[in-house]
Amino acid sequence: DTAPSDAAESNETSDVVSPVTPSDKPLDAPSSTATTAKSTDQPDWINSINLRPNEVLTQLNRHIVGQASAKKAVAIAMRNRWRRRQLPAALLKEVTPRNVLMIGPTGCGKTEVARRMAKLSDAPFLKVEATKFTEVGYHGRDVDQIVRDLMDVSMALTKKRQMEKLREEAKLIVEDRILDILVGPEFSGTKGQRESFRGMLEEGLLENQELEIDVPENLGAAAGGKDGDGAVLAFGTDSNSMSAQAIGDMLKKLGAGGGGNRGGGRPGMEKKKMPISEAREVILEIEIEKMLEKVDLKKEAINAAEESGIVFIDEIDKICSSKDFNSKSADASAEGVQRDLLPLVEGTTISTKYGNVNTDYMLFIGSGAFHAVKPSDMLPELQGRLPIRVELSGLTEDDLYKILTEPEANLVIQQIELIKTEGVVLTFNDDALREIAKLAAHLNKTVENIGARRLHTVMERIMEEISFQAAEMDTAEEVKVTKELVQERLSHVMTTSDLSKYIL
Repeated sequence: DTAPSDAAESNETSDVVSPVTPSDKPLDAPSSTATTAKSTDQPDWINSINLRPNEVLTQLNRHIVGQASAKKAVAIAMRNRWRRRQLPAALLKEVTPRNVLMIGPTGCGKTEVARRMAKLSDAPFLKVEATKFTEVGYHGRDVDQIVRDLMDVSMALTKKRQMEKLREEAKLIVEDRILDILVGPEFSGTKGQRESFRGMLEEGLLENQELEIDVPENLGAAAGGKDGDGAVLAFGTDSNSMSAQAIGDMLKKLGAGGGGNRGGGRPGMEKKKMPISEAREVILEIEIEKMLEKVDLKKEAINAAEESGIVFIDEIDKICSSKDFNSKSADASAEGVQRDLLPLVEGTTISTKYGNVNTDYMLFIGSGAFHAVKPSDMLPELQGRLPIRVELSGLTEDDLYKILTEPEANLVIQQIELIKTEGVVLTFNDDALREIAKLAAHLNKTVENIGARRLHTVMERIMEEISFQAAEMDTAEEVKVTKELVQERLSHVMTTSDLSKYIL
């Protein structure tokens, strides 16, 4: 399954992402009648994973240079999530995701592919570093926390999706709620007065009129999708654990029964005065929260995480130890973590604060540079659970030039726009960009190969003096970066790098 890439590497430098919309064309109709029947009753989150592989590839190409094999592998893996949901119920349970292992030197675009994937897919997506976990029994985070974190992401996504669905319906209620506060309830015999106030509201004549409304004390926490669990963290307790949940429930009860009755209002509410222009948004949030109580968010979030969740495990090579040495490692973040990952990747049930979550159908993507160790140094069982291998190639001089010029938010555009804020016009000659790529490639060979990140080092060295003086320059002054300027700024670095290999 190894597919070496002969293309260039990712651009690790651009952070600006344009919103992605699925194709307007209708998706290919599934062929079987059983499938068609199944697809008519699909959950809402299914629409967030229906991008075609070609569309995923096009979006990744906007920000990442080359690495065609890695892009294809993740595009197919994402599309297979949607395909699986179209299968008949009998076959649905038998089809499991094909997990991916990406191998390539540092700075070549493995992590960048994952970051762009997360922006493309509206499905629950979590990126973790394997080095942050310790094996069970040691102080630290165990790998079960991965699923709990993914559930937090899924819950927030589900809540956001449902809030958008209910927003229009809630907007219709908001006006009536404001009128209830202004003139009393509708049945209180003030219909004529109520209609005149409604007309004034619609014309915007009452925007500065102050209202006193009851606001839930935890409205901000609820809107953030965290269910107000922030207080538990003050005790140093993991908010996902059962004990933390018990403490949280107890605090809520104490707050509702005791000190939560400020201002003489209802328990857990506080009275606030604000103009109608501000109150409208607050009342809208309150009405949406009331509507959400009728929706089973936990069930939908668990379903979305189980069926479409993607976990990207970065730096997976750092938890391997070379088999060339017979000594047993005492590192709590090494092979013990691999053993703990086995059941998670294969499929197990993890207890979370939202309920039990099954990992059978989650997609796992591993990634590592594998400098000091080989993929064969991983536990054989873990290798078997990551069957699709994609090798990413190192960066050449041409690749570095493409990274400087092709992506939508490349380093050159970033520097031009930053200096533009001072009113200074910055331009780069093409031969200067060629020289930057050449010097970056040379430094990667002679000092240490850090891939596309080397461009940051070179660019900052060139821009250091210009950035410092830009604020003092005249408006509309032009600054041109030429090949000679690049060579002059980096002459010291190039001299020392040539000698560094002889230093003991």
